[in-house]
Amino acid sequence: MPDEYDDRFRQHEAILEGLARMLAAQHEFNRQQVEINADVRTTLARIEALIARMLQQGTNGREA
Repeated sequence: MPDEYDDRFRQHEAILEGLARMLAAQHEFNRQQVEINADVRTTLARIEALIARMLQQGTNGREA
């Protein structure tokens, strides 16, 4: 019986180690995704500013 408990304990330990590796990998992925999202927001803000300027210039050009 003690060997069965030892085997079961080792199996659970291996499962926990695998889960810990998966969580660490997921954490790294999430960190990278946060950086990507920030870059996308910055790019969208720049595009919005450019479009707003283009529309203002187009309107001013027609009215002048």
